[in-house]
Amino acid sequence: MEERSIAIDGPSGAGKSTLARLTAKKYGLIYVDTGALYRSVGLFALQRGVSSKDEENVVKLLPDIRIELRYDGGGLQRMFLNGKDVTENIRVPEASIYASDVSSMVPVRDFLLAMQREMAVKYDVVMDGRDIGTVVLPDAGLKIFLTARPEVRAERRYAELKAKSISTTYDEVLRDILYRDKNDSERSAAPLKAAEDAILVDTSEMDLEQCLKAICALAEEKLGL
Repeated sequence: MEERSIAIDGPSGAGKSTLARLTAKKYGLIYVDTGALYRSVGLFALQRGVSSKDEENVVKLLPDIRIELRYDGGGLQRMFLNGKDVTENIRVPEASIYASDVSSMVPVRDFLLAMQREMAVKYDVVMDGRDIGTVVLPDAGLKIFLTARPEVRAERRYAELKAKSISTTYDEVLRDILYRDKNDSERSAAPLKAAEDAILVDTSEMDLEQCLKAICALAEEKLGL
């Protein structure tokens, strides 16, 4: 049920996905990476040669998109787009830009909203994104707004991409981060912002273990996990 769920919002590269996944694993909850849903829509538009700014033609693609969240034996989320595993493909910088652009389109958000809410009705979830606490799960039992300085987020994302042998540079990643920050915060549809009752967690000076400890302490206090 939603009141037993955790909503984690914040800008790109703040560590939302990693921390949400680890928190879900610790407490036996279902992890839902909503950013991966938008990345999948963006990737489909990219593959079809449709501009990420061309709302009319992006929306025309929606009936042809089938997205599935599957979980491997270790509980990790895998993304399938029309039956194909695109878990790694959606993480490249170009897919990030597409995700940010298509996520500003109301029809795209409506297309994915029902899927996200249905997950929280069926399961106790840890869901991360940009508008989880404000729009998707407004009654979540715990809302966290996770953030860090742009340079720190870029360093983390660059290291992550480099470890996966994805070709890019730190400067490209930082430009991507700053672009997404501006785009996500200024869009008219469900802009990135902290819910009024969200708890701010700045991870700029924290390592992964410290971040996880802080979130788990909040989960145990607010939800009795």
